[in-house]
Amino acid sequence: MSDILDELQWRGAVAQTTDEAALREALAAGPITLYCGFDPTAPSLHFGNFVQLVALRRFQRAGHKVICLVGGSTGLIGDPKPTSERLMKTKEQTAANVARIKELVRPFLDFEGTDPACAHPAVMVDNLDWTAPLSALDFLRDVGKHFRVNQMVKKDAIAARLESQEGISFTEFSYQLLQALDFLELYRHHGCTMQIGGSDQWGNLTAGVDLIHKVEGADVHLMTSPLLTDASGVKFGKSEGNAIWLSADMTSPYAFYQYFLNIEDASVITLLKVFSDRGQEDIAELERQVAEEPFRRAAQKALAGDMVTLVHGSEAYAAVLAASEALFGRGDLRSLDADTLRDAVAELPTGPVAVGMPITEALVAVGLVESRNAARRAIADGGASVNGTKVSDAESVLTEEDFLHGEVAILRRGRKAMAAGRRERS
Repeated sequence: MSDILDELQWRGAVAQTTDEAALREALAAGPITLYCGFDPTAPSLHFGNFVQLVALRRFQRAGHKVICLVGGSTGLIGDPKPTSERLMKTKEQTAANVARIKELVRPFLDFEGTDPACAHPAVMVDNLDWTAPLSALDFLRDVGKHFRVNQMVKKDAIAARLESQEGISFTEFSYQLLQALDFLELYRHHGCTMQIGGSDQWGNLTAGVDLIHKVEGADVHLMTSPLLTDASGVKFGKSEGNAIWLSADMTSPYAFYQYFLNIEDASVITLLKVFSDRGQEDIAELERQVAEEPFRRAAQKALAGDMVTLVHGSEAYAAVLAASEALFGRGDLRSLDADTLRDAVAELPTGPVAVGMPITEALVAVGLVESRNAARRAIADGGASVNGTKVSDAESVLTEEDFLHGEVAILRRGRKAMAAGRRERS
């Protein structure tokens, strides 16, 4: 069981630990119980959260006991950002988000004890269950008394906010006490001795370690993962405005696939190591192909396929692969179901077209050419098509049959320029 730490380090999924030697000893003597918390500040988790979900999954498959905590109480407060105060959600919004996230994480972990790869079923908890009954006086006496303000203000996010003009509310300042209470509660009632999280959470995580040491006289463990950033160096997360959501209704499987298919060469191997189940030999070969045959984009295709399969399932992967191939001329657009087609064309430029509209005008309407004369030249050169069928007659018009599922016609100019003509009805 101790091999899990070696694997995570090889995968680049470990940034910090409290005491690596002690953690290795505990893992070797295992199984241990560990947890990770997810605050329901949105209706879905995002790609940044997925690092921790995959880590929990790896620990469970290595034989350890894992707890997934959804923060029904901490989500009402909000982890302090270094820049500004969070907008607080209502209790009703938070409860709805909690319910959605609980359902979202279930496919990634074995909660039923039916997966032969997992020795122990996962546990789902909500920290509102133990904080809601706690009075303010009891919280201050039993938890608050163990914290020193002069230490709390040294936490990075707190220090940054104290130096800003906005400052920080007492509500957000107290967040780390609530998270510390979570670890203490899970230690007492589940024997939990380890917490994992992102490296930007180190201050909140150590608060729990300190509380358990003071109250119970026990030493527990922490492990953080590095923050993943996009090509511009911005971390993946909903607060940064570039979130890739795990819920299909917020980021479609097709958009999810295309995002990872277009990851830059410099990042693709890092992401494969962190997220995929591929072994060292497989990833080494993909790394070689990135270096020697980057035009094949083999690593990106592997990453996109692995991610869609893991998050949305093998059927969704088959559907998005069929859609991708059909859009790029290697499959039949008419074979796509309405939902997959809708997701695929959502990524394309669009424009209004109608039955009976000359195709020259349609090419202009969707922005593929600047004028009808340019459209005529594209058709004459054999570079225009509707739904993958080449247009040879500049006088042709869009027919009822050209609208897939009665709604959209895919127009193309040249090999790569595509757009969706959305049907206008009179």
